[in-house]
Amino acid sequence: MLGVFSSSIVSPPDELVAAGSRTPSPKVTAAKLMSRFLEANSSGVSIQIGDDVQMAYTHYNQSVLQPRSFAVKDEMFCLFEGALDNLGSLKQQYGLAKSADEVLLVIEAYKALRDRAPYPANRVVGHLEGNFAFMVFDKSTSSLFVATDQFGKVPLYWGITADGYVAFADDADLLKGACGKSLASFPQGCFFSTAVGELRSYENPKNKITAVPATDEEIWGAKFMVEGQTVVAATK
Repeated sequence: MLGVFSSSIVSPPDELVAAGSRTPSPKVTAAKLMSRFLEANSSGVSIQIGDDVQMAYTHYNQSVLQPRSFAVKDEMFCLFEGALDNLGSLKQQYGLAKSADEVLLVIEAYKALRDRAPYPANRVVGHLEGNFAFMVFDKSTSSLFVATDQFGKVPLYWGITADGYVAFADDADLLKGACGKSLASFPQGCFFSTAVGELRSYENPKNKITAVPATDEEIWGAKFMVEGQTVVAATK
C-alpha cells in the first residue's frame, strides 16, 4: 500500500529532511513514485483525492493472514493492512454490523477520536489488538492519521519525495528509490497525526520520540526511537 501527501497536508518531518541533506541521494517526484507502484502492480488500484493526496494498494503478493484493504466513508479514506484479534468485540463497541471488517472499524475509531475531541488518540489506537498498519485521510478536515501495531508485525516506512511530498508505504525498496536517504521505518507502537502535529507513542504517550541519524551503510536516513524504552524497532 502507498499514500502520498503534499506539504499542504503533512509537513515533512525535520529529521527526514536533515537526513536527506546529510547524504544527498537520487529522488523522484510523488507522481513518478505512484507510477512506479502501478507499473509494478498491474492489479493495483489508485485513488486521487483532490490535488494533494493519492492512495494506492494491491492484493498482489499480500499475506493471507495480513491482507490489504481500502474503504471510504463520509469523506474518510482508509488503507489498512493486517488483522485485528479483537475485531468482534470492537464491532460491538462501535455498533457495527457483523459483516464489518478491519478497515471499516478503523474508520469508525478515527471518527470517534475526531468527534469526541479532546479524546486521547492513544486510547483509540491502544485498544486495537493484532498486527496492523493503517493510514486514514479525512478530506473534510484535510487531516491524516497513521499508526502501526506495538510489535511492528506489519512493516511501514515513510520518506520525502523530490517534490516534498511525504510518502508512506509497506515496501521499503519502493520508497528507497524515490526518497533516497530521506527515509525511515515508521516506529512500532506509534501514531502520526496532523491534528496533533507530531509523532507519538500510544504505548507510552508521555515519552518523547527522538530521531537518531543512521550510519552511511544503512538504507535509512534516521531511526525514530521512543525514549525510556530499551529497544524500539526502527529497522525490523
